[in-house]
Amino acid sequence: MTQVADKASDRIARRQVDKFAERRAQLAASALRTLSELGYARTSLREIAQNSEFSHGVLHYYFRDKVDLITHCVRQYKAECVTRYDQIVATADSAEELRQGFAATLARTLVDDAPMHRLWYDLRNQSMFEESFRADVLEIDQSLERMIWRIAVQFAELAGASLAVGPATAYALFDGLFQQGLLRHLAGQDDAADELRASVGDVLDGLLVRRP
Repeated sequence: MTQVADKASDRIARRQVDKFAERRAQLAASALRTLSELGYARTSLREIAQNSEFSHGVLHYYFRDKVDLITHCVRQYKAECVTRYDQIVATADSAEELRQGFAATLARTLVDDAPMHRLWYDLRNQSMFEESFRADVLEIDQSLERMIWRIAVQFAELAGASLAVGPATAYALFDGLFQQGLLRHLAGQDDAADELRASVGDVLDGLLVRRP
């Protein structure tokens, strides 16, 4: 009887944890628009509450502070991004297909999700000054580095070549390209996405060392 009661108690506890996590995810999704429009410095929990259907008290119940909310939002969005690119790796049948798919997806998200990417770079810059952000930012950054490396490794394999650089360098190259493209897009340059698409293809080719 005691074991049955313990199992029932465990199930209830797990459901409570799942509901809490689900609610945090819902709140984060709702807060993303305000955060991405205003950025870190100009956004408070109260400001987010005023621009959503949730009260300040509700936000404070599910998130310790603004740092907790923002890092959760960005982590959630970047996890979705990683899944998107892993799908490209999993379905590409040739190096050319992977190159085109990767470049096109980067160019599309540059335009469609520009406010979210701007928030990510804002958060990453803030981590240089605020230690409270640093561990979360590094973890997100490393997940993106691993994602880029999976793309690079699969591209080299499909091309029958080796890679000339390591994971950190590959990530730095694509991250730098994307950040430049984002700045140009936000500045109103209509060709920013097309330039990014072309540059991504060139850089992918430049990573390769052809096998003898």
